[in-house]
Amino acid sequence: MDIQDLKKSYDGEVLFEDFSFLIKQNDRLGIVGANGSGKTTLLNILAGLIEPDQGTIDIGGETVKIGYYTQDHPPLDESVKVIDIVRDVAEVVHTIQGDIITAEQMLERFLFPRSQQWTQVRKLSGGERRRLYLLTVLMKEPNVLFLDEPTNDLDTETLAVLEDYLDQFPGVVITVSHDRYFLDKTVEQIIAFTGKPTLTTFYGNYSEFREQQNEEEIISKQEKVPPQDSKQKKKKLSYHEQQEWDKIEEDISDLEAKLEELAVEITEAGSDIEKIQPLYDKQSDFENQLEKKMERWEELSVLVEEIKEES
Repeated sequence: MDIQDLKKSYDGEVLFEDFSFLIKQNDRLGIVGANGSGKTTLLNILAGLIEPDQGTIDIGGETVKIGYYTQDHPPLDESVKVIDIVRDVAEVVHTIQGDIITAEQMLERFLFPRSQQWTQVRKLSGGERRRLYLLTVLMKEPNVLFLDEPTNDLDTETLAVLEDYLDQFPGVVITVSHDRYFLDKTVEQIIAFTGKPTLTTFYGNYSEFREQQNEEEIISKQEKVPPQDSKQKKKKLSYHEQQEWDKIEEDISDLEAKLEELAVEITEAGSDIEKIQPLYDKQSDFENQLEKKMERWEELSVLVEEIKEES
């Protein structure tokens, strides 16, 4: 996809403008930003569902086949059996190695055992229906896959299966998400809405992007700090802040190591729900702890930099 000079506004507010980008084969892109900033709008424009105010998108050839997992998908027919929902899309899919995977095998891969495949959709939970909808998108064998906030709708077990699937997916993946862990696992480039009409692009994962943004914010804050009165008492960390600062990087490393160990345990557990559910619960808890530690590290690092400037 060759994107040239895209612009889109709503109610007189410019969401983005002058956006040009080349999406190449096998690219893994994450679209990030605040709620309501325009992420899904951009995705819908790329999917051809809405028109931009200005600009063009040149799709390279008739071989491009888009699959779109959206939060606003049409409801599934509740009277139809699970297996028939999938078979109505396709009987088989083909891997990049040329292997054939049947509808039954794909259902099993996405946590629908054979016994459940013959039940009607109305007997599925909300999470199971969203998982089934995701499977109908994948069964179309797209080579460009759009995912709109998958971590909002899908449970942790399904996300683990999806991450593994995407790792072997032979095509472009474009994901709108706010989930740092999922983005780090699935994307290699970032398109960011930062509150300005000009979108920011970055080559790297989401954590690397955040680190760069934090460094830029620290520099920006330093530049805005007015000269201090020489008689003014210098800032310093409190005793508790100093204790926290001395060990916060070690705490972050420990949490990241725990998450890596859990990822291995989850992989080894396979589809054993009794083993895997407690592991997912731990994973979610550690991710929340890590997110808070990272935010606190950002706050303390700004204080430390300001103190260094004064000294």
